[in-house]
Amino acid sequence: MIREFQDIVPQPTDVLPQVHLDYNKYENVLEHMDSGIMLFDNHGVLTFINVQMAKLLELPRGLLSGCTLLQMLHLPQMSRFKKKKILRIYRETIFHRKRYHELTDEYGRHWLVTVTYGDQMDGDFLFSVKDVSDYKQIEQTAYQNDKLAMLGRISASIAHEIRNPLTAIRGFIQLLRPHLLQLGKDEYARIILTEIDRANDIIYEFLNSSKPSAPQKTVMTVESLLKEVVLLTESEGLMKGCEILLEVDDTPLNVSIDVKQIKQVILNMVKNAMDAIEEVGEEYTGLIRITTATENNFVQITISDNGRGMDHNTLVRLFDPFFTTKESGTGLGLSVSYRIIKNHGGTISVDSQKGEGTSFMIKLPLVN
Repeated sequence: MIREFQDIVPQPTDVLPQVHLDYNKYENVLEHMDSGIMLFDNHGVLTFINVQMAKLLELPRGLLSGCTLLQMLHLPQMSRFKKKKILRIYRETIFHRKRYHELTDEYGRHWLVTVTYGDQMDGDFLFSVKDVSDYKQIEQTAYQNDKLAMLGRISASIAHEIRNPLTAIRGFIQLLRPHLLQLGKDEYARIILTEIDRANDIIYEFLNSSKPSAPQKTVMTVESLLKEVVLLTESEGLMKGCEILLEVDDTPLNVSIDVKQIKQVILNMVKNAMDAIEEVGEEYTGLIRITTATENNFVQITISDNGRGMDHNTLVRLFDPFFTTKESGTGLGLSVSYRIIKNHGGTISVDSQKGEGTSFMIKLPLVN
């Protein structure tokens, strides 16, 4: 009976065949991961580095393999920027026992660096680096939407309360103006009225930035829209030493838009470009290029200038409400533009380098 039972039950060797680990296969997987990987042994020598990590460091693997961290930092082929970042990660890991590091490279990409060490690594240090730029963009978009929502709540509670007394003040100043004219002080009334109107304009922008009116859409060609913008701005551009060059696609591209709102966005971009060029100097030849291109079911309108450009700190805050680099600016123009384009189902982005100009890219869905 027992013998028959033993014949029926499979033996362990039948159920679990012996597995031979193919280390070459696993090393090949590590080689081609989208994350950068490098391993230092307990003597501080680099014993493994994959293809992606070599690309990030912009150095051949043959040059890096077998190096200590100190030798890596002395390589003349490695940029000073990368050396500073590596040294910072080393200090934070060794002295503060920090295992996760976030950094931004010289190209504006965001990276998450994870350091694994301890008993499970037998004294080795494993560094993995992953590009998290897309996640940062999603996070930034959510943060931007939260700020705009907060701005909406604030504007709803205070904007009208400010406008009412301003209207009363304006009315009384107009009543007093004949008396001021008799006293030879009409200039005072003019200045007061101008400043009240400016305050009303700021409040209007404030209200629009929190909740632009729903788009009243009509179908029109991108070419005709951009030609109108150029006609409105080319005379001002000439006065500021700027040439505005329009280069549009030969194929008619139709979009369904609120013409007034989208025109406001593009005018804002062009005027910002003029200001950036004007700040470079009077003898500087300014050029603003407006171009179009199609991508999938979207048209991309690009407004590029050869002005002063922006640094990274300015770029990350550019669409924040009330953030401005201009002395007389309100910091609401770009946040309004961001919301208008979003309400049209499009996107707006910017690319800029200090001293090398700026490009704003607006994407809008095409219609047949």
